[in-house]
Amino acid sequence: MNSKVKANGVKANSLGFFGTIKAMFTNKEIRNRILFTLFAFLVYRLGCAITVPNVNTSDLVAGMQDNSFFAMINLLGGGGLEQFSVFALGVTPYITASIIIQLLSMDVIPHLTELSKSGASGRKTLDKYTRYLAVVFGFVQSFSLVYGLSKSYTGLLVGGSSIATILYIATIFTAGTMFLVWIGDQISMKGIGNGISMIIMAGIVGRLPQQFSTAYSSLVSGSSAPDNGILLFVLYIIIYLLIIIFVTLINTAERRIPIQQTSSSLEIIKNKNDDYLPLKVNSASVIPVIFASSLMMAPLQIASFFDTNDFIRAMNNWLGLKTWYSLVIYVLLIIFFTFFYTKMQINPEEFSKNLAKSGQYIPGVRPGRETQDYVNKVLSRITVFGALALALIAVLPHLMTVIWPEISSTMALGGTGMIIVVGVALETIKQVQGLITQKSYKDYY
Repeated sequence: MNSKVKANGVKANSLGFFGTIKAMFTNKEIRNRILFTLFAFLVYRLGCAITVPNVNTSDLVAGMQDNSFFAMINLLGGGGLEQFSVFALGVTPYITASIIIQLLSMDVIPHLTELSKSGASGRKTLDKYTRYLAVVFGFVQSFSLVYGLSKSYTGLLVGGSSIATILYIATIFTAGTMFLVWIGDQISMKGIGNGISMIIMAGIVGRLPQQFSTAYSSLVSGSSAPDNGILLFVLYIIIYLLIIIFVTLINTAERRIPIQQTSSSLEIIKNKNDDYLPLKVNSASVIPVIFASSLMMAPLQIASFFDTNDFIRAMNNWLGLKTWYSLVIYVLLIIFFTFFYTKMQINPEEFSKNLAKSGQYIPGVRPGRETQDYVNKVLSRITVFGALALALIAVLPHLMTVIWPEISSTMALGGTGMIIVVGVALETIKQVQGLITQKSYKDYY
């Protein structure tokens, strides 16, 4: 029976691309999950098109491209900010709250650390704290955004930018964010993939047609299109695909450290398929890019509340991601946060202790301090490559506009959105394959 079950499992995992697609739609449970997720995407995209009352966004769409901070919020919100829609902020406040709660749970606040180690009940309480904090962040961010944009674009709010109007719109934005969080929860329970991540991906992917349309218009059909525009457009598509492949390789690349286990008699269990510890090249995912962008753009957002002067102009040059030296600062921050977050995610000391407790060890490396030093050395080496690759992808769209000032920012390749979309897509594929494999075992029994 074991051999039959194993064979059935292998068959489920080796269906190939077209076999997996067929299994997705012939399996009723998976099909219903996919349809529910698509329906949730439809609700999200409809919400992104509903503009809040009494606003005029005609000047906002063009000006959004000139502000990197607002452009990032607009990207993560699926274009909702430039439309001033009810989903203008997307789930950005929730993401910020999640990161902060996670950092504070790492031996910073003892109560949160205890909750993080208390199993399902502790995680439920942490999630409740995260949502409360997301409401606070959402309202503060909404108020500051509406206030700052109303100062930059005096015709944005019809009837004047009174405090009551700003509070009214900020409340709508905050409610929209929390509604999206609820939709994300429903996707996680009844749909495919992680709900919050899927919403972010849907917003980014939803803007791809506009990106390619802009590229085609600028390079081929526009009045100022070059003579070799078709060739440039084809080259643009090829480079786009190559960047996707590169990001996929970075997200899936890992360094495998072999692990061996001893039996109760302390004799080595020799097995050709020894276990291993997978250390991802990019363990921090997109978090360092979000940290670095927020750190550089937050002062610019505060500065937008004041009249322009020499100091603010200098700040824009150093932090605005439009000059070479600001891009260098951006890259250095990404590298720093990549190392910082990776070391918080993977603790070599804890790993060494867990190996010792489970009776496992790394061949050729003594347990204890030597194992800790070995893991730390390997982790540092692969993180160097991961940090540089992450910085290259993140800085590429800003670098393109510096090298080629005439190019529209909506045509820029790479960036935060690319990292998010590829990462979420890979995780979703794994979940779908797991559901298909699970179904194959159920059918067998």
